[in-house]
Amino acid sequence: MLRGKKVLLGVTASIAAYKTAHLTRLLVKEGALVRVVITPSTRDFVTPLTLSTLSQNPVLFDYFKGETGEWNSHVELAEWADVMLIAPLSANTMAKMVQGICDNLLLAVYLSARCPVVFAPAMDLEMYRQGVVQENIAKLQSMGHLLIPAQSGELASGLSGEGRMEEPEQIVAVLRNMEDRAVKFKGKRFLVSAGPTREAIDPVRFISNHSSGKMGFAIANELVTMGADVVLVHGPVNLTPPKGVSAHTIESADEMYDACMKYFAECDVIVMSAAVADYKPVNPSEKKIKKKADEMTIELHKNKDILKEMGALKKKGQFLVGFALETDNEEANARKKLKEKNLDLMVLNSLKVEGAGFNHNTNQVTFIGKDGQSREIPLMSKTSVAIELLNEIAKYT
Repeated sequence: MLRGKKVLLGVTASIAAYKTAHLTRLLVKEGALVRVVITPSTRDFVTPLTLSTLSQNPVLFDYFKGETGEWNSHVELAEWADVMLIAPLSANTMAKMVQGICDNLLLAVYLSARCPVVFAPAMDLEMYRQGVVQENIAKLQSMGHLLIPAQSGELASGLSGEGRMEEPEQIVAVLRNMEDRAVKFKGKRFLVSAGPTREAIDPVRFISNHSSGKMGFAIANELVTMGADVVLVHGPVNLTPPKGVSAHTIESADEMYDACMKYFAECDVIVMSAAVADYKPVNPSEKKIKKKADEMTIELHKNKDILKEMGALKKKGQFLVGFALETDNEEANARKKLKEKNLDLMVLNSLKVEGAGFNHNTNQVTFIGKDGQSREIPLMSKTSVAIELLNEIAKYT
């Protein structure tokens, strides 16, 4: 319930700002106490008078009133709020939040906030797709902020695609359910694996794959916001572990095995999204191998199948999730692995879908359950896929 909740609404300069009038009205109707802070440029999209009338409070955008010197205290505003909602959040303000830039009142309030922060991005399709924007979204999430993902639909530019701010009704629903969300997995211990492994050929060369770890990190981050106790075991990635997880960095498949098996027995749910190498060199050289012959043969030995061993050791009450990336006979191969490894849920990735799989900020997957039922998830951000996956897991745990 939002009755009596103090909601500090931050509005940035996006065409989606027109939706904030309706959003403000809905929040007040829910019984929330609403104060609004906007960036100076937001006035080009929605008037302070409109939001002031609907929120029943003055709308603030300057540090002080020039004619009187009256100060709008960013500290007081930040301490007042139970939750800070920034909707819409533009690419510009998002980048400033990540970098700690403070050149307007809204950013000063944000940097002073100790309450939960919720953000709803809104921008055009190509802007939203940019790697740097997706990295900034992920960074804000790693800081413990709750993302309300942009949706696909008709955009102001006339294009159609991802970047449309979530509708006000759904944003209010997220705020209403925040307390339930924060305890969704309270008391549950999760083990999440992420990223690639590296199998040494010599001191400077290795066998690996293109996994970025983004999917596993998104899962770990969402779990923290849902109250879970999270152990994250990850290979070499260029990502910062989410705040609140117990993170363990490994290199090889053997190290992944040791780290995961160390925590396996004490975890309620295990989500193995890492791309573990199937083979490793039998005799890695202690020195750099010099280029000599036109051909070179490397003898490989099969690595331990971590997921299969977990399936064999799984106790009653444990829930085991595997990931499979296939290039042919995709669903048949995924179902075979599900059965052979005694999994409860398989997440099938396909390299045939543009924008899915390794290194992308988006993914398209199919959930296949132990009961044989499957559900296809359309192409969406990896954060959104993580939310869908955890909602699926919650049905069974």
